[in-house]
Amino acid sequence: MKFVDEAYIDISAGDGGAGCVSFRHEKYKEFGGPNGGDGGRGGHVFAVADINLNTLVDFRFSRRHDAKRGEHGMGSDMFGAAGADITLKMPVGTIISDAETGEVLFELLVPGELITIAKGGDGGFGNMRFKSAVNRAPRQKTPGWPGEKRELKLELRVLADVGLLGMPNAGKSTFITAISNARPRIADYPFTTLHPNLGVVRVGPEQSFVVADLPGLIEGASDGAGLGHLFLRHLQRTRLLLHVVDMVPFDDSIDPVAQAKAIVNELKKYDDGLFKKPRWLVLNKLDMADSDTRAALVKDFVKRFKFKGPVFEISALTREGCEPLVKAIYQHVKAEQLAEQVHVEVDPRFAVNPTDSAAE
Repeated sequence: MKFVDEAYIDISAGDGGAGCVSFRHEKYKEFGGPNGGDGGRGGHVFAVADINLNTLVDFRFSRRHDAKRGEHGMGSDMFGAAGADITLKMPVGTIISDAETGEVLFELLVPGELITIAKGGDGGFGNMRFKSAVNRAPRQKTPGWPGEKRELKLELRVLADVGLLGMPNAGKSTFITAISNARPRIADYPFTTLHPNLGVVRVGPEQSFVVADLPGLIEGASDGAGLGHLFLRHLQRTRLLLHVVDMVPFDDSIDPVAQAKAIVNELKKYDDGLFKKPRWLVLNKLDMADSDTRAALVKDFVKRFKFKGPVFEISALTREGCEPLVKAIYQHVKAEQLAEQVHVEVDPRFAVNPTDSAAE
């Protein structure tokens, strides 16, 4: 199935039904009075976060979504039926924004979360609503209100704790295969990853985190070169970035330091907030270096790259060094989660007053 993380849709909630003008006609009752019912409410348009979906491909081929209008009111005090609602299933992590202004309207971050993205119009009043002591035979009615119509942009940002950065063929797919249940395509040529892959890393009982593997970045990505820049948005919700570097490139003329600096520059051009995220350096493919030159190779790289954060030496192929890295990642993610819980602001409308609890 093709991976699609951006789509445009047109939605239209149902119009409300019109009210009815009607009078009661019954034998021996000359003045039966008004009995025209109200129109029914138009159908709403809902969106639900479905954990079983991971792409917006369904909306690429089905752009228009219309809810049913409400039925008109009828005589004998009969109200019109409400129009049928429609529910659009979207992946968890979908951002819904106005296609024209770009304003973010909703975010689906919790599995099963249900939101109303377009409200149906209210039904019109029938003439029974207008009867009074001075107006016993009203002939007024009102039409139904129109439903909301919107042009929306859907943007999917995968929910992952850790994101992988690096040049094509840096070994990111091999790394995510080594530590998680993900099975991305792996080959001995660049650009084998064409869309994000998610993997769940199990550290222990009820201890896990999610890793996102993105297509490799190349120099000039912020100007449209390659594929990686198309998916950098998926890193904006991560808590940690792992910069994977191929320490032993197949071409001797390639400088790993120059490649690593190019990735950092592209990251900064794309989004300064993403550039400032916690970032660790993962030096990969060290199994291909001689034991005598390995330490010197790493020392020279760190010195020339001028990196001050954590540095890990691994071989994704042989899984050497992967276990300490996984444990360190989990500790960092856990600490970030606890920090977020501490700084959660409680809406005063829902705050619990201790004195009220004691009184009860």
